Amino acid sequence: MITGVNHVTLVVADLERSLAFWREFLGLTLRARSARLAYLEGGSLWLCLECGTPAPARDDSHIAFSCAPADFATLEARLADAPHWKRNHSEGESLYILDPDGHKLEIHLGTLESRLAHYRATCPEGVQIL
Repeated sequence: MITGVNHVTLVVADLERSLAFWREFLGLTLRARSARLAYLEGGSLWLCLECGTPAPARDDSHIAFSCAPADFATLEARLADAPHWKRNHSEGESLYILDPDGHKLEIHLGTLESRLAHYRATCPEGVQIL
């Protein structure tokens, strides 16, 4: 049985540019690096950036990150100039941005429980809470 996310690896074209984005804008800590890869940490997230030719998804596939509610406005301000790929239409505050290689990211305030509570309250067609 899956117990959580072990790590996320993103292929990036320019390691220095990506390190700057993840460290300066999202606050991750660099833990190890070589010429072709870097390991970063943020909370329980282990992120590997690996040099290559990125091919981000063209659909709504994305990685969503949590942050403390008190930090959301700060992140939103830091990422004001980042390209956005979607507007928030879901429960809870969300910011949908692209990293420098076009990977789709979301900063979300909410949990699975808050999403299910929203669905229970709004009863959207076709959604069955189990």
